[in-house]
Amino acid sequence: MTLHTIDTGFFKLDGGAMFGVVPKSIWQKTNPADDNNMCTWAMRCLLVEDAGRLILIDTGIGNKQSEKFFSHYYLHGDATMDSSLKKLGFHRDDITDVFLTHLHFDHVGGAVERNGETLAPAFKNATYWSNEKHWEWAINPNEREKASFLKENIMPIQESGQLKFIDVRDGVQFTDNFNVHFVSGHTDSMMLPLIGYKGRKILYMADLLPSVGHLPVPYVMAYDMFPLTTISERKKYWAEAVANDYVLYLEHDPINECCTVQETDKGIRVKEAFKLNEL
Repeated sequence: MTLHTIDTGFFKLDGGAMFGVVPKSIWQKTNPADDNNMCTWAMRCLLVEDAGRLILIDTGIGNKQSEKFFSHYYLHGDATMDSSLKKLGFHRDDITDVFLTHLHFDHVGGAVERNGETLAPAFKNATYWSNEKHWEWAINPNEREKASFLKENIMPIQESGQLKFIDVRDGVQFTDNFNVHFVSGHTDSMMLPLIGYKGRKILYMADLLPSVGHLPVPYVMAYDMFPLTTISERKKYWAEAVANDYVLYLEHDPINECCTVQETDKGIRVKEAFKLNEL
C-alpha cells in the first residue's frame, strides 16, 4: 500500500462559523482571519494505492459551480485535482474507487463535472462509495444543511449507475487495510477511514477535526448538526488516538497535513505535526 496527499487548493469560511461558541480572541491565535473574518482552509484529499485499486478519498469543491457561488468562498492556490494526480503520474481515469466521507459540497463537488449542459461523474471508471443512511440524509436535507447538499453534486452519481453503499457497521472492512468508522455529530453517518500503513494507523478526520486549532474538545463548528454528539465522538476518538498513537490526517488544516496527539494538563493537544510523506 502507498498513500499520497492530493491537494485541490484552498477556500475561505467564516472563522466564527468554524469555531462555534469559541471567542475570536482565542481561535485567531491558531487560525488568523482576514478583514472579513474569513479563515483559509485546505481541501486536502487522500489517494490510496492498494492491491491494484486506486482509491480517492473525497474530491474537493470542483469547478462546475457558478462564479457567484465561488465568490462566497474565495478559492485560491495553484493545486487542483488534475495537477496533483499528474505529479504522481496518474489521471482521473485511473481512479477505481471514489470514497466520499460525506456529501457536503467541499468534499463531493469535484466528484461530478459539467460538460456543456450535461453533468456526469468526473471519474468515469470509478465506483463511488457512500452509505445509505447518509445518502438519504443528503437527498432529503434539513433546512440548516440544505445549502451544503447540492443536488448537482449528488444525483448524477446515482444516475450514472456508479454508486454503491457501504454497510453502516462501525469498523466495517473496505479493503484488507482500510476500515470505516461512522460519526454523526457533524452530519448523519459521516465516514472516517482508518488505514493501516507502514505499521501505523492513519485516521482520516474529515470534519470531525478540521484543523489542529480544533483539538480542544469543545471547539465544535457551528456547522455541526448535533454539537453534543460531536463532543462525545471527539472524546472517544481523541482517547483512541492517544492510546494507539494514531496519525490524524487533516483534510482542512491549511498548514498541517498530519499530526499525532498527547494528553497534557490542558487536555489532548498536538504531539507532532508533519507531512504524510515524512512517515
